[in-house]
Amino acid sequence: MSTIRFDTAGKNDISELIRLRIAYMIDDFGSISDYERQCMEEQLPGYFERRLGKELIAFVARAEGRLVAAAYLLIIEKPANPFLSNGLDGEVLSVYTENEYRGQGICTQLMKNMIEYAKENELCRIDLMATDEGYPIYKKVGFEDKVQKYIDMRLEL
Repeated sequence: MSTIRFDTAGKNDISELIRLRIAYMIDDFGSISDYERQCMEEQLPGYFERRLGKELIAFVARAEGRLVAAAYLLIIEKPANPFLSNGLDGEVLSVYTENEYRGQGICTQLMKNMIEYAKENELCRIDLMATDEGYPIYKKVGFEDKVQKYIDMRLEL
């Protein structure tokens, strides 16, 4: 295996980000339909073109001339409140490492890079939803179980 290099993705990485996003979905859900893949392949290029490097920061690991891992930080500006003094909130999305690169601390380093970026850019907090596999990694870098007064709810449209 070649040396791993960590940085943030740019617009020239969009095709690789799409590849990793689809691989993440397959890994997380077990499979995706041809229709679901087609929808992602149609929507993601424009999404990344508009958002990447602005409110979406993609922390990546590179090896062998390609991306082998990614973790997204979605920055959301909300109205300030006692927990968000400047309104800047972060959400972690799509943390994924290709199988052959797992167990090497890549995800841990991506998360450390993300946390440092969030601090430098004065985000008030970062939220995430952890898989069983990712939970110990997130605990190791300082995430805690969220205890909240409110109940999460959703309306599917």
